Amino acid sequence: MHTNFDQPVFSISTAAKILNISVHTLRMYEREGLVVPYRKESKHRLYSQSDIDRIQCIRRAINSDKLSIAGIQTIYSMIPCWNIKQCSENDRKNCEAFQSHSKACWMFQHSTNICSKAVCRDCSVYKEFGECKNIKESIIKLSGT
Repeated sequence: MHTNFDQPVFSISTAAKILNISVHTLRMYEREGLVVPYRKESKHRLYSQSDIDRIQCIRRAINSDKLSIAGIQTIYSMIPCWNIKQCSENDRKNCEAFQSHSKACWMFQHSTNICSKAVCRDCSVYKEFGECKNIKESIIKLSGT
């Protein structure tokens, strides 16, 4: 049976059990912009296998590499989403993610640029940078070195 890694199927309690962390920790990761779980109309969170993999990457960065949440947020904030999405100069002027270096682009309310109607969870920027190995490779590729 083939599973779609992006299909949200795990409740927050199931995801916490899989990851061996608390529900509180998952909610904190969401508040801090490290993960964007799917929200049902009832507001209940659901996680996909991709979300689980992303959180495992985050946990390794925190526990093994000794990165803080602020450090991870800074790394995410440096992802050149404006290049990936090919934003116009006007979009860049109206984009807090382009102007800031404190949070990932998916943490901002985009109201006056190309991302205003986008669902961040479905965005290629969010998806592409979910796996640890992809972050460095993608940044190297984007920088042209």
